[in-house]
Amino acid sequence: MPGALQGMIGRLKSLLAARPDQRGEAGGEAELRRSVAALLFMAAQMDDRIDATERAVIADAVAARFALPADEAAALLAEAEREAQDATHFQRFTAEIKQAYDDAERLRVMEMLWQVVCADGVVHDREANLMRRIAGLLYVTDKDSGLARQRALASADAARTRT
Repeated sequence: MPGALQGMIGRLKSLLAARPDQRGEAGGEAELRRSVAALLFMAAQMDDRIDATERAVIADAVAARFALPADEAAALLAEAEREAQDATHFQRFTAEIKQAYDDAERLRVMEMLWQVVCADGVVHDREANLMRRIAGLLYVTDKDSGLARQRALASADAARTRT
């Protein structure tokens, strides 16, 4: 019996240690999408409000990154916003993203976050602090995060001049 118990414990450990993207769609990719979207909402609410421009940037970023049908994207955004409002910290989201994504994908998440933060053209101190903390937790270098910020600011400026 001890051998069977050890085998069961070993299988349980390997299941728990599996990367989220290896656990299947329900447990992996859907949670990962929700974590990314929740971080976007947390970044948007750092200046104590989420305006229509930030909502549009979040919706566009999620649609572009995950290529979801409109109804699935809307459901994801609603659920992620609720999670962001209820969350007391963002480390759970960053831990999942760090574990599941490679360097390039984590940098893409940082770019999405910077797009949200820069949507109103002003980076508040609390937003900048959040971005430094998230970059560290995602193992994105300061240099790469800074370049992502510059691209997001340029994109936000271009979008404002078109309107």
